[in-house]
Amino acid sequence: MSHPVKGIDHCFALVQDLDKAAEQFAALGFTLSPRGLHSEAKGSANYTIMFPDDYFELLGLLRATPLNAARGKALEEQGQGLHAIACRIGTAEAAASQLAELGIGTHGLGSFERPVPLPDGGSAIAAFSTVVFDAAEVPFGSVFMCQHKTPETVWLPELLTHANTACGLDAILALSEDPEADGRRFARLWADGAVSPTNGGVTVSTGDNSAPLVLLKRDEMQARYPGVDMSLTPKGAFAALRVKVADPSAAKQCLKDAGITPISTSSGLAVAPQDASGVIVEFVSA
Repeated sequence: MSHPVKGIDHCFALVQDLDKAAEQFAALGFTLSPRGLHSEAKGSANYTIMFPDDYFELLGLLRATPLNAARGKALEEQGQGLHAIACRIGTAEAAASQLAELGIGTHGLGSFERPVPLPDGGSAIAAFSTVVFDAAEVPFGSVFMCQHKTPETVWLPELLTHANTACGLDAILALSEDPEADGRRFARLWADGAVSPTNGGVTVSTGDNSAPLVLLKRDEMQARYPGVDMSLTPKGAFAALRVKVADPSAAKQCLKDAGITPISTSSGLAVAPQDASGVIVEFVSA
């Protein structure tokens, strides 16, 4: 039986104040989609930051509902920031069946739609099917699978150009007390998942043209992002998002224009979580 999960489709930050988060990420030089409003039952809304092959999402809860109670609890107990990774699949139904045959547990198979406000003032419908990995399969954070039924209403051409020249997800980084053990468990979630050592932790490959997951011990994470208050990233989830940029000087100028002093890293420039709704955002050369 072939493994159905082929990479990382997107990731999302669960945030306390969606409007503030949108303002912060716009200030970093990202082009944001118009605000998307979810159903009354979901009680949430989002903004997307689109790249040619993947994307990043800001998700906020507008009101408490039974359907979003788990996310509300996660936000309260863990804090805002990078909570979830969504994986590439064919169809959600087939993925759930194939994973079950591989002995990997899932739940929550379902479909939903949301209206998409278009930049020209019109609207369209975005349709998805999702299925979630069981908590027992995931060392920490949330990992689920997302089938795009209407990619043409999500990857809108006018959303792909950013003032900071961002062009894709480069890596997702997380704190881990045992990177090797956690890395082996995470690697099972992707068809091409494999673990390789890195300074102070491991890198989990997730597929071709797909951002890897980097798991680091606290000392190494702190060394990579000197001076960053790690307590401002969510507990038991993911800490940093590395974003590829075509022109690092353009990203640096965006930060200067926003009055943000970046953190110099070995790979590029980073923004502290207080300036990005609980996410360490690092810009690296594409």
